[in-house]
Amino acid sequence: QVHVVESGGGLVQAGGSLRLSCAASGSIFGFGAMAWYRQAPGKQRDLVASITRGGRTKYADSVKGRFTISRDNAKSTVDLQMNSLKPEDTAVYYCLAELAGSEYWGQGTQVTVSS
Repeated sequence: QVHVVESGGGLVQAGGSLRLSCAASGSIFGFGAMAWYRQAPGKQRDLVASITRGGRTKYADSVKGRFTISRDNAKSTVDLQMNSLKPEDTAVYYCLAELAGSEYWGQGTQVTVSS
C-alpha cells in the first residue's frame, strides 16, 4: 500500500525560509514524477513544482527563483526549499507521487507566511 507523508510546514515571517519534505513508501521500484501542490482557502489546488525521476524540474511562475525542488530516488523522498517567502505563499502544501499511472497524495502541511 502506498503512503505519502509531508512534513516541515509552519509559521514564518515574510522573507523567511522553510523546507518541506515528503516521503513516499509502498513501491519497491520507486516512484515516477513527484510534485508539490498548494491550496489556499477558497482557491483551487495548483502545481508549485514537479520533478521527474530523471531530475527534470518545472516550477510555477510565481515561485521561480525562490523555490527549489529536489528528490532522492533511493529514498523516494522529495523536498521543497522555499526562500524569500511571501504572504501569498500561505497555503496547505500537498505532495504528489506518481506510480504506474496512478497518483498518490499526502495529507498536506500548512505553511503560513506572516507580513
